[in-house]
Amino acid sequence: MRAQIAETLKQALKNHEKRRVSTLRLIQAAITDRDIANRGVGKEPVNDEEILQILAKMVKQREESAKAFEEGARLELAAQEREEIEIVREFLPVQMGEDEVRQASTDAISEVGAEGLRDMGKVMAILKERYPGKMDFAKASAAVRDLLK
Repeated sequence: MRAQIAETLKQALKNHEKRRVSTLRLIQAAITDRDIANRGVGKEPVNDEEILQILAKMVKQREESAKAFEEGARLELAAQEREEIEIVREFLPVQMGEDEVRQASTDAISEVGAEGLRDMGKVMAILKERYPGKMDFAKASAAVRDLLK
């Protein structure tokens, strides 16, 4: 994953794509920050799964920023955030649709034998383990909660 990001950055530098270069450097900086934090507590450098989590978090932050900019009538900044979202999403697996999330949630509930909301944590743990970067866990959480009622 790191090599793919580095190669994409090289290509963007050659093509003089300013927005793409800055976004890719932000991605690399976020990964390096996590590596440094891990080193401080004696952990290994981040793996691909953790990189997917970092990228998903970056997308979520930019979506929130874009929404705030739109509410503040700063449409040029909102458009900039949306461009960054598209660049980051290139490295994420395709997100699951609503029906797929609901089906995966149903499967996890039956596997755990969840009977009520108190079992929600167990179900979410299974989903996070099986679908890192592929599922919006806020939507999954809502689906699980709805199914457990």
